[in-house]
Amino acid sequence: MTTPDRIIDVRTEIPRVRHELIFTSFDKLPVDAAFVLVNDHDPKPLYYQLAAENPGEFTWKYLEEGPEVWRVRIGRVATS
Repeated sequence: MTTPDRIIDVRTEIPRVRHELIFTSFDKLPVDAAFVLVNDHDPKPLYYQLAAENPGEFTWKYLEEGPEVWRVRIGRVATS
């Protein structure tokens, strides 16, 4: 049985806390697990930061693309 993805809704968090919460959640994420990020804007800059700091270690799939809510499934994958 598959465990549902954890939902991390940062819309009510103050901006300076959002990235810390997201990166802490990613750091604790086991390989082959994922969480769904819910945000009030396109988190594309976060994608670039994850890519720079964790190249090849994550997946990124938009589930909803605005205009008011963005949902992105972020997963951790094994590195070779």
